[in-house]
Amino acid sequence: MNRRDAVRLGLVTGAAAAGGTLFWPHAVAGAGSVSADNVMARIRRFTEPLLVPQPLTPVRRSETVDYYQITQQRALKEFVPGLSTEVWGYNGLVPGPTIVAERNRRIVVRQINALPPLHPTRGYVPATSTHLHGAPSLPPYDGYANDLTQPGQYKDYVYNNDETSRTLWYHDHAVMHTSENVYMGLAAFYLVHDALEDTLPLPQGRYDVPLVIRDIILGADGSLVFDDHGQDFLAGDIILVNGVAWPVMRVERRKYRFRILNGSLSRGYRLALSTGDPFTFIGTDSGLMPRPQQGQTLPIGNAERYEVVIDFAKYPIGQRVVLRNLGIPSSPDFEFTNEIMAFDVVSEPTDPTNNTVPAVLAPEDPLLRMSPSAAARTRRLEFERQHGHWVINGLTWADVEASGFRAVLANPGLGDVEVWELVNKAGGWFHPIHIHLVDFRILDRNGRPPEPHERGLKDTAFLGRNELVRLLVRFAPNEGKYMLHCHNVVHEDHDMMHQFRVGTGGADPLSIPAKPMPAPPL
Repeated sequence: MNRRDAVRLGLVTGAAAAGGTLFWPHAVAGAGSVSADNVMARIRRFTEPLLVPQPLTPVRRSETVDYYQITQQRALKEFVPGLSTEVWGYNGLVPGPTIVAERNRRIVVRQINALPPLHPTRGYVPATSTHLHGAPSLPPYDGYANDLTQPGQYKDYVYNNDETSRTLWYHDHAVMHTSENVYMGLAAFYLVHDALEDTLPLPQGRYDVPLVIRDIILGADGSLVFDDHGQDFLAGDIILVNGVAWPVMRVERRKYRFRILNGSLSRGYRLALSTGDPFTFIGTDSGLMPRPQQGQTLPIGNAERYEVVIDFAKYPIGQRVVLRNLGIPSSPDFEFTNEIMAFDVVSEPTDPTNNTVPAVLAPEDPLLRMSPSAAARTRRLEFERQHGHWVINGLTWADVEASGFRAVLANPGLGDVEVWELVNKAGGWFHPIHIHLVDFRILDRNGRPPEPHERGLKDTAFLGRNELVRLLVRFAPNEGKYMLHCHNVVHEDHDMMHQFRVGTGGADPLSIPAKPMPAPPL
């Protein structure tokens, strides 16, 4: 009997079975740890240098297409000095290699599943499905949960890159095991550039730095501990940035652009600088904002991406600035989870160019100007826990499977704009809601206008406790079936995910299955 069968038959206990919130005595602000004591004793915060994931080189380039090959494979990594941890990485790297794309230049990525036959502690077969999060991929290449690549198989994913410049990421999306596969390390950046972005005097090159923040638990032998507390939440006490525990970055006295991704399974963050200085927000999930905004804190839910500029010119050489985590409700804090990483100001600028944030960043998308009254219709989606299930309007992904993948929550026409009301009536958990394919605008939350960092187009919305968040959603550019789900991926796996269909056409997401190895040359 698998976990889904157990949940559906009601074979769960305690607060989880009742649909209540689970609490942990140790999971209070500033208290203790959940990783082994010998592990925590080895960590020295702000001593290891920040590592930046390197761009992946194509195996071949044609006149119009770049071809990449990635192997999903087991590797050993030292998150903590002297302790080896088994990870699963794209090309064995955690985080995986960054793919850098040019707008309107097609990319083909061959994903080869060379993972072990079983998970080392959970015991399942690690099939995978690769989702390029935030891209308007065609249905067979979107990482549909049941479009699985088994160990010993491969699949070629085609990305047209017709979206504007933005910070994307690719990660596993396998049905029922997204949380475990991503926790093992199957996640990486994918950056799309365009001509407009290239003309802006924003920080570039080594001053344009992607940061993925996540939390983990390590056992005494260095192994990753997967504890989701009854399918509710995985709360780690070790904070990683680009795969390094509490790193330090040496910076010059100038502006830096940071592309921040919350890659944690369940933890949300509220970021702030130890100096109290504000961030300058320049981008959201779906690319550059029309105009920069400022704010002293940055709340960021799972899978959200925000681009910020920090100006280190105001600090003297020798000053340390710490990126702190002020915490959010439903994210248990431990002794050191209130800090993320440090920046040490070490020199004057060695390159003074591209050191400006212009007053206008990008043309304002029509969706940002559109009145909600122009929407074709309004839909209401309620996210809650019922009888041990994480559900959307009382439905789960198991219901989609039982329908032969025909059931949908919505069927907007291609090009339609709708208002979607996301509702979380509970006081226990927040839900970061990701809608595949689309860009949307946050209209308001509980009647209040969006926060400064949210004033651009997005693909993931932070839905807090007891909140109603209204979105204006544009259903384009493709027809077909696409998923929507909570990106607390523990909730997604159990089973807060469903689908919608755009239009009446579009390729079946299961129409291009994986193939057995060996693969022909790209």
